[in-house]
Amino acid sequence: MADQHQLDVLRQGWGVWNPWREQHPEIQPDLSDADLSFTNLYRADLGRANLSGAGLINANLSGADLSGANLSRANLSRADLSDANLSDATLINATLINANLIRANLIRANLSGANLSRTNLSYANLIRANLIRANLSGATLLSRADLSGADLSYANLSGADLSYANLSGARVGWTHFDAIDLRTVRGLETVEHRGPSSIGIDAIYLSRGDIPEAFLRKAGVPEDFLTYMRSLVNRPIEYYTCFISYSSRDQEFADQLYADLQSKGVRCWFAPEDRKTGYKIRQRIDESIHRYDKLLLVLSEHSIASSWVEFEVEAALAKENEKHALVLFPVRLDNSVMQSTTSWAAHLKRMRHITDFTGWEQHDNYQKALTRLLRDLKAETPPEGSTT
Repeated sequence: MADQHQLDVLRQGWGVWNPWREQHPEIQPDLSDADLSFTNLYRADLGRANLSGAGLINANLSGADLSGANLSRANLSRADLSDANLSDATLINATLINANLIRANLIRANLSGANLSRTNLSYANLIRANLIRANLSGATLLSRADLSGADLSYANLSGADLSYANLSGARVGWTHFDAIDLRTVRGLETVEHRGPSSIGIDAIYLSRGDIPEAFLRKAGVPEDFLTYMRSLVNRPIEYYTCFISYSSRDQEFADQLYADLQSKGVRCWFAPEDRKTGYKIRQRIDESIHRYDKLLLVLSEHSIASSWVEFEVEAALAKENEKHALVLFPVRLDNSVMQSTTSWAAHLKRMRHITDFTGWEQHDNYQKALTRLLRDLKAETPPEGSTT
């Protein structure tokens, strides 16, 4: 249990806490199981502190010294750990969902079993970090992170952004590399394989086959597939991938649109929001938008009456700002969105073309709208010699 006196001092902020620690260098703070959620711990000296099981949700730990701290089982969801020093810290089974770890120092940190899904790890230093069984699925920004020497055995990296990350000398085995663009990852040739890993077909496509064959072989990819991959990835992808989001009350339209897009070579998936019983809507939205190039949002009186539409628009626009590319492709089946007075609807009407599928039951109307949509979904052909 946490020491109450130490908690009282800590809650007064780093200006009081840090001098107190200097005056008592022999004390190793016991803050275990303390509820410090939403607490401002900016630049706090928490080196070697026992924070196991602590609640640190939305805590401000930017610039904090957590070197050698015990954060096992701590809940750091949405915590700001930017520029924090977590070298040699223990984060076994810690929860860091949506945490901000930009430029954090995680050298030799033990993150085995930690949940880092949708965490921002841009420029983080993870040299020799232990990430065994860590969940890094959908980690939005592992870009430029230094993972050299890190142990990623059994880790789930599905959907993570590893652009320009350094994996030199990292250890992998039974690691999931699904839905990842590996083209710009550094040091893949030097990765140590302790066992086979999962390399998703989507990773092959996203990387356009530009993955060191030595890495793929050691991960367990069959030689026959490597031969096939070379010809496979040289085939141009004509259309972006997309996810169709709609109300189940518009199932007939969704079924027809899905079938027609598939027949034209558009790789797409779909699922109605209001059938996701027990599923966290925002999580599915975030995952879908991250995994697929475009989000086809079917707007109708039924979908607009549901609370999830605003989430869809919000998440897709955020993704557009991040990637500097169009993500949201709204289509409408009636005039509901044009008549809506909500702020997101006003934004779409003002800033975005909304493909008009009104009267879609009539063949000519539907084909005209489908032709326009297919034109918009055409993938841009990169200049010859380009790697992007």
